[in-house]
Amino acid sequence: MTTKARVHTQYKTSDGKRVPSVTTILRVLEKEGLHNWIWKCGLDGLDYKKVRDEAGEAGTLAHYMILCHLRGDKPDFGDYAPNIVALAENSFLSYLEWEGKHKLESIKVEEPMVDDGCGFGGTIDWYGRLDGKLTLVDFKSGKAIYDEHLIQVAVYRHLLDYHHFIIDDVRILRIGRGEDDKYDERILTPQEGRLCWDIFEAAHIIYETQKELKKAK
Repeated sequence: MTTKARVHTQYKTSDGKRVPSVTTILRVLEKEGLHNWIWKCGLDGLDYKKVRDEAGEAGTLAHYMILCHLRGDKPDFGDYAPNIVALAENSFLSYLEWEGKHKLESIKVEEPMVDDGCGFGGTIDWYGRLDGKLTLVDFKSGKAIYDEHLIQVAVYRHLLDYHHFIIDDVRILRIGRGEDDKYDERILTPQEGRLCWDIFEAAHIIYETQKELKKAK
């Protein structure tokens, strides 16, 4: 089966109410390292918007290739430029190197979930048995694992818990795009998970309050 990259997901509660995504809510937070990265691009004489867009495309495609692999689907590269495909393939090979060191049994792959009570949704990258443990894995591309990624995966853990799934481990797997940039991973500790959830709740309040302020103008 050949599949195309997923379009933007709309999240709705069980009674049909549309709710924001985790990533939409987290936009109220300043992204770690963003300003330094823009400054470095300027020093190097690079157009940061072009670099950002190419990196984003390659990251999206690599993410899609990994999920297709886990589902047993054949990816459709569509109109991606050859340089973007090459970067994504580097990432995919790094993923395969990581996978080769573990035993994976998939239960959920790219699964949208909604918390009706809190009013938000998100998509789980992978949940299943990793070396025998029920594990949530979130795939990231880029140069590092940032606090924003920890917050995201903590909220995805909450969504699994809300839907009554058992989670033994929560980890982020960062897949590099360069030939020499392989992968690294981080396991979220219970304390980090609690703190990240507190940050997300605060961000959610800010997001909803900003919406109300716009309506009031």
